[in-house]
Amino acid sequence: MLKAVIFDMDGVIIDSEPMHARAAILALEKFNVTITLDYINDFIGSTTYYMCQKMIDDFNIDATWEELLAANVEMKQSLLSEEGHTVVPYIIDLMKSLHTNGMKLMIASSSPSDSIEEVMESLHIKHYFTGYISGMQVVNPKPAPDIFLAAAKQLQLAPDDCIVIEDSTNGVNAAAAAGMSCIGFVNPNSGKQDLQKATFLVEGFDEVDYDFVNQVFQYAHFEPTTIISTDRLIIRELSVDDIDALYQIYQNPDTRIFLDDFKDSLTVEKEKHKAYIENIYHFYGFGLWGVFLKENQQLIGRCGIELRMIKGAKEYEIGYLLDKSFQGFGYATESVEAVFDYAFTKLNVPRIVALIDKENLTSIRLAENVGMLLNGECVRDHQCYFLYTITRV
Repeated sequence: MLKAVIFDMDGVIIDSEPMHARAAILALEKFNVTITLDYINDFIGSTTYYMCQKMIDDFNIDATWEELLAANVEMKQSLLSEEGHTVVPYIIDLMKSLHTNGMKLMIASSSPSDSIEEVMESLHIKHYFTGYISGMQVVNPKPAPDIFLAAAKQLQLAPDDCIVIEDSTNGVNAAAAAGMSCIGFVNPNSGKQDLQKATFLVEGFDEVDYDFVNQVFQYAHFEPTTIISTDRLIIRELSVDDIDALYQIYQNPDTRIFLDDFKDSLTVEKEKHKAYIENIYHFYGFGLWGVFLKENQQLIGRCGIELRMIKGAKEYEIGYLLDKSFQGFGYATESVEAVFDYAFTKLNVPRIVALIDKENLTSIRLAENVGMLLNGECVRDHQCYFLYTITRV
């Protein structure tokens, strides 16, 4: 279960890499050394100590790392006093969303402690965070896992209870080495960074909130992802453990008559669903989900969409099934309408279809009640079905 989110600072909370680069260039000019931006970008995610020591070695600078660091800090403070911090858009909104939902937040930055403190104070975000770890407080800098392991220890959590938000190759690799899932932020001001070890990549935070972060975490840990929450229902991915309850729903003869993919073996059904999780949920990001009562988490049916070939074209087909004991209470309508809204607004699906057995009067009434229109007939597996459709407005 997700319990904490660990933020890198530079390039994630503040868009500071351009300023850091300019400060480093100006600092080295004091020692008669000229460097390129590409050279500086290689240090993104590393500690300032490592950068200074490497520069001294690379250019044979007659100075200590403390002297070079002092020059770098002086240049950075000068630029900061003139320009202030540039906050990454929507990142503070994300902090608010995570904090509201009970997440513990930490900063794990390669910057010195006083720099982290100054950013937290100036942006008025300190109250969101349990604490912070500076790269100067650990033995090995990123890409070693030390800083993230230290953050987890301070939080008194296991590494796999945490997710990291990073913008650098070193940071993403450090998160992977620590055994933590990671959201990689593709920040154009952070230079060319290899973020392939991240669990998921984002180009901005305008649509990233607690639900999004939690879904990424659940995906990384093969936990069933909650898709939709309505007034009375939770619609989420089905786990293998849910198949026992679904199998019982299938036992009703009135339900089984309309199932075209059911095998009369619990073992077979569980093996099929293991493959479904890997090949459908994790590949497409959607599928047939479980419908659960919010009040007691009881599974009462399934509802979702699948990509199918219908009349020679790819269509998004809705499927829905409800335990006979829970029909007549509006649950089917509530779940189908919620799936429509999710598919149209979140997945940008243009049209949803339903193939309904001509004898299935209950499903026909439901399709018409939620606004689907009869659009002809369709043959599948030598059987003729009504074709109902609904289009995104």
